[in-house]
Amino acid sequence: MAKPVARRNCRNHSNYWAFAVHRISGVVLVLYLPVHFYVIGLAIKSEAALQSFFSLAENPLVRLAETILIITFVIHVTGGLRLLLIEFLAWRDWQKTVIAVSGGISLAVGLVFLFNVF
Repeated sequence: MAKPVARRNCRNHSNYWAFAVHRISGVVLVLYLPVHFYVIGLAIKSEAALQSFFSLAENPLVRLAETILIITFVIHVTGGLRLLLIEFLAWRDWQKTVIAVSGGISLAVGLVFLFNVF
């Protein structure tokens, strides 16, 4: 009888976490799309309806949610660029650095947006 294969803990690895964050950010962006389409529908419907929605956007919680959305978008984009690098370049030790840089870029863009919003 064959020995059972020892299971490695692959989920405690930076590339796995980068993969998971990329997938989660994609799901969050997909869930945001109906809200975006609703706002576009308001713009088509009438200017007054759109202005009433914009008055809601002045709320600090809505601005914080927009900041989180921007950070999520940048995380997804930089994660996608990381995947392109992995696909087209050979495996190297610098991939952990790419993960850290993409996270740093995401956080920096989000903070710049946050400071401009408030």
